[in-house]
Amino acid sequence: MRCPFCSHEESKVTDSRNAGEPNAIRRRRECLKCLRRFTTFETIDLTLQVLKRDERYEDFQQDKLIRGLDAACRHTQISHDQVRGLAYKITSDLMERQVREISTSEIGEIVMQHLRSMDTIAYIRFACVYRRFKDVNELMDAIEHIVPEEQTKGDSLCR
Repeated sequence: MRCPFCSHEESKVTDSRNAGEPNAIRRRRECLKCLRRFTTFETIDLTLQVLKRDERYEDFQQDKLIRGLDAACRHTQISHDQVRGLAYKITSDLMERQVREISTSEIGEIVMQHLRSMDTIAYIRFACVYRRFKDVNELMDAIEHIVPEEQTKGDSLCR
């Protein structure tokens, strides 16, 4: 780990703690040259390959998942902390599968399952980007599949 102050390559760890996020640790380090202290965060390196729509492979990036979820959940009842928690849950689920590759369509379906139960608007926003609706009719079909479920939930609550 390079010192951010003097760029020396050797440091020692003076303290380690949980980072408040699953699969992450916070470390306080001290540069062995200039003796200044700095903090690093270490996370598990997920070696999962994502098969893109154009047949390319790309490393799985949890940050991309968080950005996509953030965009879908903006101005909804879902907080940024909930978005991060969902991203960590999805990442953990993917790691537990113990597969080396996954397609973007599989990831998209997993995300939509979670969003559908959390917030209808976030689900529709994500589906619009993920499913690439070509016209309003496709969007309306997706909404019509959700509306009966929402009404069923509401009816069961009123009884």
